[in-house]
Amino acid sequence: MKANKIHHVAIICSNYQLSKKFYTEILGFSIIKETFRDSRNSYKLDLRVGENDQIELFSFPNPPQRFSNPEACGLRHLSFEVDDIEATVRDLNSKGIAVEDIRLDEITGKRFTFFQDPDNLPLEIYEN
Repeated sequence: MKANKIHHVAIICSNYQLSKKFYTEILGFSIIKETFRDSRNSYKLDLRVGENDQIELFSFPNPPQRFSNPEACGLRHLSFEVDDIEATVRDLNSKGIAVEDIRLDEITGKRFTFFQDPDNLPLEIYEN
């Protein structure tokens, strides 16, 4: 297989309106398209992250809980590249989002930190 890029990341949320507000108003991602699927009683929200990056935010009635511990098997976390990590942390804090202390990646020498979405999905910001 030769993949060109990651097309999108899909996230299932427990509270659609809360997660929609988090990803659009707090993180500032723009809406590409919002679709309500009657047959599934669920929303699908396509979000633009960067120039070519997308998140698909899904809602389903009563989705099962998932482990949020980053060391569990499966997807560990979702990471967003930022130009100024300190400004990003200040912005998130001003919106009531708790952010861990900034750390240094000993392999790359870049700074990074974590915060969580409304369903405790670990999200990382990684300085360019």
